[in-house]
Amino acid sequence: MARILNHHIAGMSFIAAVATAVVGWMPGCGEQSVPVDGGIERVALADRTFDLELAMSNESRRRGLGGRESLGPDAGMFFVFPDARMRRFWMYDCLIPIDIAFVGPNGYVTAVHTMPAEPPRAPDESLLEYEARLPGYGSGYRAQFAIELAPGTFDALGIEVGDQLPIPRQRLKTLSEAADPEE
Repeated sequence: MARILNHHIAGMSFIAAVATAVVGWMPGCGEQSVPVDGGIERVALADRTFDLELAMSNESRRRGLGGRESLGPDAGMFFVFPDARMRRFWMYDCLIPIDIAFVGPNGYVTAVHTMPAEPPRAPDESLLEYEARLPGYGSGYRAQFAIELAPGTFDALGIEVGDQLPIPRQRLKTLSEAADPEE
């Protein structure tokens, strides 16, 4: 009887191991995937889920949402930096208004802004003049992440400075470790 029981338990262990491997492999189940620049990070905020494009390289962080003519209500961008510092974003080449929340390494919101679209660079305006007239939006404190959403979204969700976003610390660490060093 003991031999049959041990064989049964061993068989159950094998089945459990296979099930765990399959669940861990399935998208949306188990551990999250390895983050890649331009990939999608699904993030739950308040009672909504957002599919955020990861900006983890210098080029994608620099470009951001610039040049885009629309942003879906459940879409946005998740900027990831390798370390926490004072940060400042601006609306360079941005055609639509955008909400931004700066987030520290432990997931706490350090600043929230609604950034209006700025008039595009005029044909007779130098690059230096254009950049000088764009207002900057700062992180307030050291931030390692920034999330951009459609305008008014953070207010509608009730997210404000001091709130901790429900993103696991280990996931934030994994994201930051995968980000390119800043130039």
